Amino acid sequence: MVYQFEFRPYKRRFAQPLTTHHGVWHHREGIILRLIDVSGNIGWGEIAPISWFGSETLEQALDFCHQLPREITSEMIFSISDNLSACQFGFESAIAGLKSEEKELAATVLPCSGLLSAGEAALQQWQTLWQQGYRTFKWKIGVDAIATELAIFDTLCHSLPTSAKLRLDANGGLSYAQAELWLWTCDSMQAQLPIEIEFIEQPLPISEFAQMLELSISYTTAIALDESIATLQQLITCYEKGWREIFVIKPGIIGSPSRLRQFCQQHEIDAVFSSVFETAIGRQPALQLAAELSRKNRAVGFGIDHFFAQTATASPQNIWNSL
Repeated sequence: MVYQFEFRPYKRRFAQPLTTHHGVWHHREGIILRLIDVSGNIGWGEIAPISWFGSETLEQALDFCHQLPREITSEMIFSISDNLSACQFGFESAIAGLKSEEKELAATVLPCSGLLSAGEAALQQWQTLWQQGYRTFKWKIGVDAIATELAIFDTLCHSLPTSAKLRLDANGGLSYAQAELWLWTCDSMQAQLPIEIEFIEQPLPISEFAQMLELSISYTTAIALDESIATLQQLITCYEKGWREIFVIKPGIIGSPSRLRQFCQQHEIDAVFSSVFETAIGRQPALQLAAELSRKNRAVGFGIDHFFAQTATASPQNIWNSL
């Protein structure tokens, strides 16, 4: 199959800079793709790299798009290198969007977790998100001094309503001793709290997989891998090395959706699907994968619109026209 191919870069400003252990993020940049088949049908895709997380850089993705001809084939798309994982997702999603038989899976059927800012801001932020219907929250840790964060954590846990769930995301920013302290604290508090501490996400750097595996056995609080499984090959490697706790999958950068689908259908993994701060164009195919492949009733990590000055609810054509 031959498609007419066009692309346009975009740049979205965060309402307030997003702070993680990796640093401060001021803008989200990416690329919108448009494929048109011989019948005039349009398929939309999005390339939203996060190079510091494990994907290609935006510059590499742009170079790849510039090198492609105005007419491309399915064979070209399904042969994109694994080194361009965000490109694989964007182009395959655009092809999938062209298929009339593609089943639309409504995002509203999936419970969603709301992302809280690092630090004390979370103590007020959760209340607004609760009023919007969120019942699961993710809070960034590994940013401030651990004593400061533990004090905020205690206040947050005793402030949240009884039906709430809380996830802690360290972005690989803890030492082994700090990870043990967090896990011990969560284990100790869980028996006393009316809320559920669902898991700690990526407590240690990706180079310390063996230590995370050890911690997952030693403590009751679950551990989720995130940065360690940024790409599909990393996910497969961690599974083959024995990881059986939670996998946080970011469809936008993990690579080929078809190969991800095949892996998840062959293996009963406990997966949480999560946003890469994409627009509505990238969000729809990511949520379709989440609806199709999630094995447990865990909230997906797509509660991020409040981090942007403008929401990502515009139609694909309107997003395209605005670029």
